[in-house]
Amino acid sequence: MVGVKVIANDSEFQPELSAAGSRLAVVKFTMRGCGPCLRIAPAFNALSNKYPQATFLEVDVHQCQGTAATNNISATPTFLFFRNKVRIDQYQGADAVGLEEKIKQHLENDPGNNEDTDIPKGYMDLMPFINKAGCECLNESDEHGFDNCLRKDSTYLESDCDEQLLITVAFNQPVKLYSMKLQGPDNGQGPKYIKIFINLPRSMDFEEAERSEPTQALELTPDDIKEDGIVQLRYVKFQNVNSVTVVGKKGESH
Repeated sequence: MVGVKVIANDSEFQPELSAAGSRLAVVKFTMRGCGPCLRIAPAFNALSNKYPQATFLEVDVHQCQGTAATNNISATPTFLFFRNKVRIDQYQGADAVGLEEKIKQHLENDPGNNEDTDIPKGYMDLMPFINKAGCECLNESDEHGFDNCLRKDSTYLESDCDEQLLITVAFNQPVKLYSMKLQGPDNGQGPKYIKIFINLPRSMDFEEAERSEPTQALELTPDDIKEDGIVQLRYVKFQNVNSVTVVGKKGESH
């Protein structure tokens, strides 16, 4: 049912987050008698009807003191954003326009909207966790740059002066990496060999990448870079990832 679910006590909170799954969950922390909370209440209710693809919850900090303490709520109204029970963002204050912009931002790449059947249960698309300001790409072409590889459309990333790329993707919080999608053409122009590094203290160049020991090295097959391909990682080595650097190059022609 569309609308705001009011959490009556602490024991209800985690089950409601679990039920949301990979859908965006927007949680409003409020307090009885709080003027700004009362002002934004009609807008929050309206947003819950406008964006039925998200779950909207309301928590009173006095009724649910444990939940408020666990989430470090120090002022009301505070809005927290979750996916798969993982906190991904927050917004504070009674500005309905700003709150809606934040909701729209997180729904753009909402895995719950895309219904990706190739994502195993318990895992999620990490696009919402990418910190674009911390990303970089060496040897990208001017016409087909790095931003294209983060879009789910026909645009693409292409190397410039030779057939190799060095891509660093930063995250806004530590994540665990289970697998990667590396989509490429079937004309022999896709990546063949990749090296993967995590949590590098500084930017790496191609020469350093060549001589350094990676977290994992892979030789890709044509099936790996098809649209429905998944590249499995050694999960135990990717448990606390703040950034991942992928160095890819095309195989030699014969």
